[in-house]
Amino acid sequence: MTTSTAATGQLSTSAAEVYDAFFVPALFGAWAGPLCDAARVTAGSSVLDVACGTGATTREAARRAGDAGQVTGLDRNDGMIAVARGHGAGITWVEGRAESLPFSSGSFDVLLCQFGLMFFDDRAAALGEMRRVLRPGGRIALSVWDSASNSPGYAAMIALIEEMFGDQAADALRAPFVLGDPADLAAVLDAGGLGGAQVTTRTGTARFASIRDWVRTDVRGWTLADFIDDAGVEALVASAERQLGQFVGPDGGVVFPAPAHIATWEKGVPEA
Repeated sequence: MTTSTAATGQLSTSAAEVYDAFFVPALFGAWAGPLCDAARVTAGSSVLDVACGTGATTREAARRAGDAGQVTGLDRNDGMIAVARGHGAGITWVEGRAESLPFSSGSFDVLLCQFGLMFFDDRAAALGEMRRVLRPGGRIALSVWDSASNSPGYAAMIALIEEMFGDQAADALRAPFVLGDPADLAAVLDAGGLGGAQVTTRTGTARFASIRDWVRTDVRGWTLADFIDDAGVEALVASAERQLGQFVGPDGGVVFPAPAHIATWEKGVPEA
């Protein structure tokens, strides 16, 4: 696995299963509702969820859109799509790239993208494609993680991994936070034609059952597996239990802030 693989967030099917079982409840699931709120997904909406992963946000959009709506989840990762298909009845699942969406112009009322923008090969092209397939009057809502420095648990874990396993492994865990600086995010949005997008920063919380679950999720459910083998996982657990105890509560669970930015943009309706 290379740093470019880490930068694009590509997972095997087995990693996608760990991602779905652990990352979704620990981090991603709680953001599905706020993102759908920001996008104003309502009954009857036609929705595309770009970089849908295993479908946490897609399923929430489908619940809101109801039987009268049409919801599609797209991801470039076949492992993610395979897991998503296992528990997303009534949703159309498509393997494809954000930079070349396989849909006609003006096909959707709503475009969602939860924590995917950081990993696109060409972010401006992907945003341009989202604008293209959005109907006039439609709305894009996307989320990116705030800076790692504002998520103290991950700042500490990145530092520990860098100390134990080197820069490449640490960079793989830094990758989700690369658009955390609001200025960097604004520049990407502008380059993709989403100038004037409204960006808000919301509080979030990461929750893991234990230090061991946290380490397992980051290593086996993300892009660190080729940097950290089974022995490395055990060493990392032992070190984290010694050094990261400030994030552990009385019940042994791990809790720390994990804020994110949500950007929303509306496509204008042409004047008559």
